[in-house]
Amino acid sequence: MEPYVLKPKLILGLLGLTAAALLIHGYHPYAEDAEIYLPGVLKLLNPALFPLNANFFGEHAGHTLYPNLIAASVRISHLSLPWAAFLWQVLSIFLMLAATWRLASALFESDRTKWAATFLMAGLLTLPVAGTALYIMDQYLNPRNLAAFAGVFAVAELLHRRHALALLWLAFAAAVHPLMGGFAIGFCILLTVLPLLPLRSLGFAAILPFGLTLDPPPAAYHEVALRQPYFYLQNWAWYEWLGIIGPALLFWWFARYARRGKIRNLVLVSRTAIIFIVIGTVAAAVLSIPARFEALARLEPLRCLALSYMLLIVIGGGMLGEKVLQEKVWRWLVLFVPIALGMYFAQRQLFPASAHIEWPWAQPRNPWAQAFEWIRDNTPTDALFALNPNHMELPGEDENGFRARAQRSMLADAVKDKGAASMFPPLSTEWLAQLKDQRDWPRFQKEDFEHLRQKYGVNWAVIEQPGRSGMTCPYSNAAVLVCRVE
Repeated sequence: MEPYVLKPKLILGLLGLTAAALLIHGYHPYAEDAEIYLPGVLKLLNPALFPLNANFFGEHAGHTLYPNLIAASVRISHLSLPWAAFLWQVLSIFLMLAATWRLASALFESDRTKWAATFLMAGLLTLPVAGTALYIMDQYLNPRNLAAFAGVFAVAELLHRRHALALLWLAFAAAVHPLMGGFAIGFCILLTVLPLLPLRSLGFAAILPFGLTLDPPPAAYHEVALRQPYFYLQNWAWYEWLGIIGPALLFWWFARYARRGKIRNLVLVSRTAIIFIVIGTVAAAVLSIPARFEALARLEPLRCLALSYMLLIVIGGGMLGEKVLQEKVWRWLVLFVPIALGMYFAQRQLFPASAHIEWPWAQPRNPWAQAFEWIRDNTPTDALFALNPNHMELPGEDENGFRARAQRSMLADAVKDKGAASMFPPLSTEWLAQLKDQRDWPRFQKEDFEHLRQKYGVNWAVIEQPGRSGMTCPYSNAAVLVCRVE
């Protein structure tokens, strides 16, 4: 049993890889699902924020300790939230690489194989997980990142026979992200019972705190479900199915190789991963077909692929180090330099109008982000904004979250608030009503904004250039105007 020690040379190596991973994958603190998770932290730090429509992020915040953890770190450290979030993101990357090393040390013997696994993880952190709308780790701080390294650590400690540590990591994962933590718990249960008992069903999903019920969801929920195609297996493209079949075949090959070499832990993890993927696939198929289960599809059983991909990277990297890379420096360069460059350019394509790393001290260069920060500094805390409900998907917007960056309330949008409504069906009725009142946004005129003011209390709007006639707009840039609704 290998001691649980990070030696100075190992720490330095992991820190170097952490810096490299940050440079490869970038950092975008207000992008994508940060719009769901960051407002919960902001609300704890300043309860006056988001007096309206807070339920679209509050439901997520209420089911995880993540916002409490980040808010507490801000209060204790006396750092600003941008700095605290950045340091947490760096720590998350470091801990994911440390967890990779720890897991590799339970599967392989030589340091070369462990470094190969860790290098591969550093290069593939933003690898998409087939059909799930997930990455291995995101380019911004969120509870999935924390649950990711905790899940890998839990598997590693279980293999090292340090069961108390494994339980602590699983408890942490479940506390910060109950759904992803549930998958880690399920895998560890399966890993434990597989050598002892016939396969039993795993009922961990039944205890997740998402208000699960077999009662029919609200009528509006079907509209949400239609906009979440990755919930339903029958909507997956053929190439997304390769993301299920390919890993299962690779784990099968790893198990055969390990069995011949009598590498017990590698056999056990590979076999467990195959069964884990099969269970997730069957569960996804069952929940995708009957209409009565429509609201249960939000459990997304195939998010089990996220942990499976992490294990695949660790095992695949170790095997490459052992069989292919060996001690040849040029082979390491031939493999990892193209991976790093490919992932870097892929990230630049995702956020072309923003800096690759949005440092906490730097001003944004994205015009949408600039407008949102002007709003944060120059509008009343209780203001309610209307924006194009699809603004996060517009060219040049780079998926900047309005609530996360502007720290103001807004009407429900069609991108991230849809995710909240899909996970918490009672929100779907309110979400659909607000979305319908904004459905003609491209043709909105002054009287349409006045209608939103009368119905919801909207008193500000962010409007794409060239704007609308008759509006008073104290801020404008090349992309948008910020206008009063009077």
